[in-house]
Amino acid sequence: MNSATVRNLLVRGMLAGLGAGLLALVAAYFFGEPNVDSAISFEEAHSHEHEMEIVSRSLQSTAGLATGVLVYGVAFGGIAALAFSFALGRVGRFSPRATALLLSGCALLAVYVVPFLKYPANPPSVGNADTIGKRTTLYFLMMVLSVLLAIAATILGKRLAPRIGTWYATVGAVAAFAVVIGLAYAFLPVINEVPKDFPATLLWRFRLSALAIQTVLWGGFGLVFGELAERLLNPKPVTAAASGRVAVPS
Repeated sequence: MNSATVRNLLVRGMLAGLGAGLLALVAAYFFGEPNVDSAISFEEAHSHEHEMEIVSRSLQSTAGLATGVLVYGVAFGGIAALAFSFALGRVGRFSPRATALLLSGCALLAVYVVPFLKYPANPPSVGNADTIGKRTTLYFLMMVLSVLLAIAATILGKRLAPRIGTWYATVGAVAAFAVVIGLAYAFLPVINEVPKDFPATLLWRFRLSALAIQTVLWGGFGLVFGELAERLLNPKPVTAAASGRVAVPS
């Protein structure tokens, strides 16, 4: 794949990330923000300290939310497009559209779902302010570990495939990934800072909405980028009628 094609895929990846970010923004506004408001109301009702609001809540839930989600979508769309350029043809005989969907699904699992199962997202009023640095470090450590292990599992599966077949190589690679991730879950510290009187249903709804937003983001990216990559790499031939030419009988 030459540099011009990679550049075109990068641009399309960022555009697809922008489109997926818009879909995720809608999901975040209608499903995530109500839970954030409920958590903030709980915090205000149980806190005796009143801090000055530097940025208004209305600005946070509109312009702030849009900026964060769209920038996140464009950035990860560009990174995913570069990963797609490397993975196409190396992970199997898949079309560009299928490769984009496969890559998006793997990215969702490795980048978000695996770290989420160990350190799930928490709404406002959940978590000690003194441990925010530790919690952030552990979460990113889990995310980096998950991504590296996913890459290692892919390499392992590719090397085992000629010896034991694609099916058993895939099962073995997935099993190895699951075992190492399980060990990481067991040895990394557990963080439990949920207040005793915090509503369990609100916590569940918030975490479920966070997972749904990421699913919409990566699912939308896979569909949009897959279509754009398919049209770039496998353009349909122009027919005589479409090009305005008239066939002359011999």
